[in-house]
Amino acid sequence: MEALKRVKDFLSKQNPPVEVIVLNADTSTAPLAAKALGVEVGAIAKTIVAVGKSKAVLVVAAGDVKLDFKKLKEITGEKMRLARAEEVEELTGFKPGGVCPFALEKPLLVLIDESLERFPLVYAAAGSPNSAVPITVPRLLEITGGQKCRVTE
Repeated sequence: MEALKRVKDFLSKQNPPVEVIVLNADTSTAPLAAKALGVEVGAIAKTIVAVGKSKAVLVVAAGDVKLDFKKLKEITGEKMRLARAEEVEELTGFKPGGVCPFALEKPLLVLIDESLERFPLVYAAAGSPNSAVPITVPRLLEITGGQKCRVTE
């Protein structure tokens, strides 16, 4: 559980600290996380890693929307693709199904999609396939240093 501990340590240093929820249920996909947390799928802040020829980005979007690669190219300046599982783990320090948008292994540009703004509280993965971080979008932007944009359909 090193990744979960890294997230908890990172969040405990925030002012004010942010809580992590550890569940006895699988939260590795947006639908599973929504079911485990009793919220709609859109309130799950799914974290997607996209890579191009010279850069990688982290996209955080509502669990009920799809990434628009044309919009992503407009923002990043290059054609991007979904990262493979090993690339995700190498870049973020998290395995797919538990990718947290902060406490990253390597610094990445974080794009926070406007699709999340529909919800007063969203739930991001906390480094494991059975954890979540309840957080507001403004606080998510603050903690990640992310850029608000629209990169979904």
